Amino acid sequence: MAKTISKGGLLTPQNSALIMIDYQPQMFFGVQSVDRQLLINNIVGLAKSAKIFKVPTILTTIAAESFSGPDLPEMEDVFPGLKAIDRTTMNAWEDKRVVDAVKKTGRDKLIIAGLWTEVCVAFPALSALADGYEVYVVADAIGGSTIAAHEFAMQRMVQAGVIPVTWLQVLLEYQRDWARTETYDATLDIVRRHAGAYGQGVLYVKSMLGKYAKAA
Repeated sequence: MAKTISKGGLLTPQNSALIMIDYQPQMFFGVQSVDRQLLINNIVGLAKSAKIFKVPTILTTIAAESFSGPDLPEMEDVFPGLKAIDRTTMNAWEDKRVVDAVKKTGRDKLIIAGLWTEVCVAFPALSALADGYEVYVVADAIGGSTIAAHEFAMQRMVQAGVIPVTWLQVLLEYQRDWARTETYDATLDIVRRHAGAYGQGVLYVKSMLGKYAKAA
């Protein structure tokens, strides 16, 4: 039976959970829709964002021992001790352990990212949507086997009601107010390390202001 939830509004650390799906070597080999090093940067930025805001995070892999290999090492760095749920089904939502883990979080807004867009992202996103969850897909932390595969899968999901976001949008939506001092420094650190030109701008301003303050 589908959940009944109140949809709309912004993402918060209290109303959302993150599912990170199949960031494994065999899956990365097939990604052709985005530069893979950029993709890894965005994945790690997203993972760190969830970590600093204590957002419940579920890691899942597919056929890790027999085919696809281990999860991205950076996942272990960000979430030490968090064991991925290893599946056989391409649709993570068809694995009861994954659905149970989502239910355990008590969150209605699900953020999904993974490989590939057209299969292991689209299938659970559409399934969770059908079960009444409000589903967000992190468009720049996923990749497809071709550009067309990624783009048409995104179109399919959006037309069904899935909401596209980017990893930096998620981070800043969680922070939202620079007066939130408990996560201020950690948020800026993620921005500096993973947000490209914006991150370099933050680094520059911080560096220059520090120099001017000393000169004064």
